[in-house]
Amino acid sequence: MAAQLHPSTRAVFFDAVGTLLFPNPSALVVYADVARTMGMELSSGEVRTRFLTAFRKQEAADRVTGWVTSEERERERWRVIVHETLQGVPNPDACFAELYDHFAKPTAWQVCPHAAAVLKELNTRGLVVGMGSNYDARLWSVLDGFPELAPLRDRTVVSAAVGFRKPAAEFFREVTRVAGCVPGEILFAGDDIDNDYQGATAAGLNAVLLDDQHREPGITNRITSLRELVG
Repeated sequence: MAAQLHPSTRAVFFDAVGTLLFPNPSALVVYADVARTMGMELSSGEVRTRFLTAFRKQEAADRVTGWVTSEERERERWRVIVHETLQGVPNPDACFAELYDHFAKPTAWQVCPHAAAVLKELNTRGLVVGMGSNYDARLWSVLDGFPELAPLRDRTVVSAAVGFRKPAAEFFREVTRVAGCVPGEILFAGDDIDNDYQGATAAGLNAVLLDDQHREPGITNRITSLRELVG
C-alpha cells in the first residue's frame, strides 16, 4: 500500500469540493458572468478579492458559533457571500437565486479524472469509502450526475445534515460513525489544511492533504494527486 494507507486503515473518506469535485467553469467566472447579465462588469480579480473577503467573514462567524450549521445557515451564508461579492449589482437577490441553483446542478461541476480508478482500487482492497463535505442538500443532486462517485453515496456525510461543519469534532464523529470504524482506522483526504487535515487529525483520524499546488511543504502526509493514495 502507499505510505498514506497504513496497514490499520479500514476506511478512506474524501472531501468533496476541491478534492473530488471542481466547479466548471470556475466559481469566479460564473459569478462574473451572472453579474454581467445584470449589467455589472467585474474582472476576475475583483470577483476573487470580494469573494475571499466575504467568505472569510462567514468563516469567522461560524468559528464563533462552534461551526454549527444547518440548511438554513448554509443558504444564508451563501446569500451574504453573493451579496457582498456582487455588491452594486441591481438585483442581488436574483443573482443569489441563480448562483445557488447553478451549483446544485451536475453540469456546474467536473469530477477529478482519477476518482473512478482510485475508488475502484480502494474497493478492491476491501476498504470502506465515503465522503465528508461542508455542503448542503444540493450535494445529492450533484452526486446523482456522476455515476463514478456512486460508491461514496451511501457513506456521504454532509455538514448541513450533521449540524456541524468541518473542522468541528462533531462532524468527524459522524464520519467515524458512518465509517463503522474507530477514528484511527480512517484516512481522511482533502485539500483544505484547516478543515480537512487539521480537523480530521484533531478528531483522531489519520489525514492526508491534497496539495497539488505545493502550498504546504511542511506537511509530511501530503499528496499532489489522488493517484498517490493507491501507489
